[in-house]
Amino acid sequence: MLTISPKLLPHFKGFCSSAEVIMLFVYMKCRFSFSYRELEEMMMVRGTEIDLSTLQRWVKRFVPLIDKRVRQHKKPVKGSWRMDETYIKLNGKWVYLYRAVDKEGNTIDFLLRARRDAIAAKAFFRKAFKESGHPDKVTVDKSGSNKAALDSFNKDVLKEDEIEIRQIKYLNNIVEQDHRFIKKRTRPTLGFKNFHSAKVTITGIENIRMIQKGQIIGQNASNSSFHNFLNLMA
Repeated sequence: MLTISPKLLPHFKGFCSSAEVIMLFVYMKCRFSFSYRELEEMMMVRGTEIDLSTLQRWVKRFVPLIDKRVRQHKKPVKGSWRMDETYIKLNGKWVYLYRAVDKEGNTIDFLLRARRDAIAAKAFFRKAFKESGHPDKVTVDKSGSNKAALDSFNKDVLKEDEIEIRQIKYLNNIVEQDHRFIKKRTRPTLGFKNFHSAKVTITGIENIRMIQKGQIIGQNASNSSFHNFLNLMA
């Protein structure tokens, strides 16, 4: 049974539904390929009528809470990174999801950006470095913007402190394959309507994916991802 930590309960003050019901449906949205209409129908099956717009508000409001919890308990990653970007549809146009995993496939970080350029790549690396420290080496594709971003971090540093930059396509297969799990979750949305909604939903999907991968400190590998989610929120 889902039990929310008493420390987190103040975040749910003023909501008609219980914290447990809210977090259950936020988890289901981020874990499975459900649309909001499908979740609305599932609420009806449970005997509760909640509009899909309410479910959308729950995701926007409480995914940041999951994100904070995940980052507080996330295991350290390895020093060899694989970085790439993939496409997400927003109002009929493509935006870019920057992602990186380590050599074991563990998620390092992610960032949604409107453009695909050196500025966006630098913003991603700044976020990743802040959370996970500087890597020993980073493998990227042949994109000049990603390499230019990394080159900028190697300026004015000692030779031994420079990040090794590798542009070897087959080594990047691990992150390209990992994109599939994120795209599978975003496909039922048929494209996001606004950038903030896309950013928050993808954050939730990435968080639950990290739990699936066993990236949470103290997580039991024999448990299901849902049980490990329960333990994280308790």
